[in-house]
Amino acid sequence: MSKSQKKLIVITGATRGLGQAMALEFARLGHTVAGCGRNKDKVQILAQTLGKPHSATVVDVAADDDVRRWSHDILNQYGAPDLLLNNAAVITKNNPLWQVSAAEFAEILDINITGVVNVIRHFVPAMINAGRGVILNFSSEWGRSASAEVAPYCATKWAVEGLTKALAQELPPGIAAATLNPGIIRTDMLRTCFGKEADSYDSPED
Repeated sequence: MSKSQKKLIVITGATRGLGQAMALEFARLGHTVAGCGRNKDKVQILAQTLGKPHSATVVDVAADDDVRRWSHDILNQYGAPDLLLNNAAVITKNNPLWQVSAAEFAEILDINITGVVNVIRHFVPAMINAGRGVILNFSSEWGRSASAEVAPYCATKWAVEGLTKALAQELPPGIAAATLNPGIIRTDMLRTCFGKEADSYDSPED
């Protein structure tokens, strides 16, 4: 891969599931990956697996100061991302909405919505200055439909759809934003709501 073809890929939620699989595959293809996750041990494993010139950082995307520090380090080391993947997300245990605790609901809002906005806030200005880049905010079929007992997750993904459509209209030429529904994937998060049925779906690596 030529230097001009090599891209900087910034991925949130890169220590497990689809995020981890994307980080490893982008690195295998010759791109530079800057990933983050909340779990220190998993971040260390990802960093060791990726090696240089890639990076993995402990970041809570729901914490604006965390994201600000991370973006500062990444932008200084690598420059503006070519591809910004807002992948980090959580889901609550299956429950009717009225049985979801205030703490559970606050966490899913903080990570799935506020986290996306925090990352956009701190990375997109550099992308605008560079005049290039794509922002992909990961959505779901539940961002366009709904099912019982996953109302909080549905609400957050519907929000991601709306904020991304508005963001796309705000960006200057050369920068694009879109949502991506990757389909049903066999992850720990899917097992939370699908149980053993999750095993019948494709793996993140697939």
